[in-house]
Formats: sequence, structure tokens, C-alpha cells
Amino acid sequence: MSQPIVAALQMTSLADVGRNLETARRLLREAREQGACLAVLPENFSFMGRNEAERRANVERDGDGPAQAAMSAAAKELGLWIVAGTQSIAVPGDPRPASACVVYDDRGRRAARYDKIHLFDVDLPGGREGYRESANAVPGSEPVLVDTPAGRLGLTVCYDLRFPELFRKLVSEGAEIFSVPSAFTGPTGRAHWETLLRARAIEDLCFVIAAAQSGIHDSNRETYGDSLIADYWGRVLAREPRGTHVVLAALDTDGQKATRESFPALKHRVLA
Repeated sequence: MSQPIVAALQMTSLADVGRNLETARRLLREAREQGACLAVLPENFSFMGRNEAERRANVERDGDGPAQAAMSAAAKELGLWIVAGTQSIAVPGDPRPASACVVYDDRGRRAARYDKIHLFDVDLPGGREGYRESANAVPGSEPVLVDTPAGRLGLTVCYDLRFPELFRKLVSEGAEIFSVPSAFTGPTGRAHWETLLRARAIEDLCFVIAAAQSGIHDSNRETYGDSLIADYWGRVLAREPRGTHVVLAALDTDGQKATRESFPALKHRVLA
């Protein structure tokens, strides 16, 4: 029986890169000590600033910077695959950075990079909150998968969760697991977070590892939390509603394979 252990790490990141990285390293070590072979950090794990000037000051060059170096070193030291949430990485020729999710293997080598495709340009119902992520980030364009010890992993980020065609594209290319590092708002989290995660798991017969920001940040923005891991049948295996935590679950990959064979919904797709 194959049951790799995976982790979703929940944080309340601040406008202090050093402190955030220290928290991330502590949680990664805890995940590894509890048997995880793969750990997912939340969106903006290394920095959540108070204003755009602070965010611009913490953009890293691709392959070079304190957050990237720290995650590579942690992966190598711990022998742990790390999905390093997102961080801002400079894009040549554009003043806006990419919101990039970098994956490191258990030797500290970069195994994949996914740039968030869907950017959060919305006004929430009621008019109390509005966001224009595209003003400060360059969207990605390519879905990305990577083979890990836990299975073939499709990379997504936060607002991507509302676009099932991305997840269907990933599963059509062999995804068995989705990672969803996120910083969901309080209102949208309360309304839709769990429903969307479980829907993506059910319709694609995939595991979902959703690592979230949680609580009040230095900008006074509230994020929803509720990091969770769901299985291919939509069952929530583990979760933490609030606070800084490690969420762990063993993935029944044999059960997933058997279910995909006995309940072959993915083979019954008609529309491309």
C-alpha cells in the first residue's frame, strides 16, 4: 500500500521577510519530523507588505534572493520536497513581478516554477473590499506539473481555484494531486473556500493540498485560513481553521487508482 504523507502549512505572514522565513523553516521541520515527504507553503509566504512600495522592495531575481535560497537550503537539509507558496520574482522588461510558485526537490534543486495565471481583479459584494492584483503582477500563461514522491502534482494558486478548466487541463496531463497555496479573503473564504476545494477534488478524482494564510496581517487585511487536505472523493482528511499550524495527511494513492478505474468519470469526458 502506498500512502505518502503530505503537509499543508498555515501561516500569518507579515512585512518581515526574516521572521516569515524563520516561521516557514520551523513548520517545514515539524512537517518532516512527522513523516511528510512533500510540504506546501501558502501564497505570499515570505512577505505580506503594508503597501506597494514595500512589496516592490522585496521582489527577488529569478534564482537569486533570500526566500529562494532559504527554501532551497531547507529542502536539502530536511530531505523534503517543498512547494514554496508564492513570492514576487522579477520579470525582465516589465515593472511588475510574477507571482511565482517554485518547487524544490529533496536535494534543494529547483524542480518547477509556476507563475499564477488568474489574477484577483475583483470588487467584493457590498463594496467593502476591492483588489487589482494585475496592477502589481504579471500573469502566467502555462499550466505546470511536476513528478514528486507523493504523485504527479499540478500547481495552482489561490484565485486559480475558481477556474475548473485549469484543473481539468492539469488532470488531462496526468495530475494526481493539486497544490493550492492561497491567501483567500475572509468574505470569499467563508462563502466558497471549502466548496471549491472539494469540487476540484471530486470532479478530477484528485487529492488537494490547500495551504492558506490565516488571520490579520500588517496591512490590516484579513485572510481566511482553514488549510486543508482533501482526498479524491472530496473527503476532508485534515484541516486547521485558524493560526499557524502544520496540517498532515496520508494519501491513499492505491485507493485513488482503484476508484479511477471503478468510477471512470475522467474517461467519460465528451467536451474537450
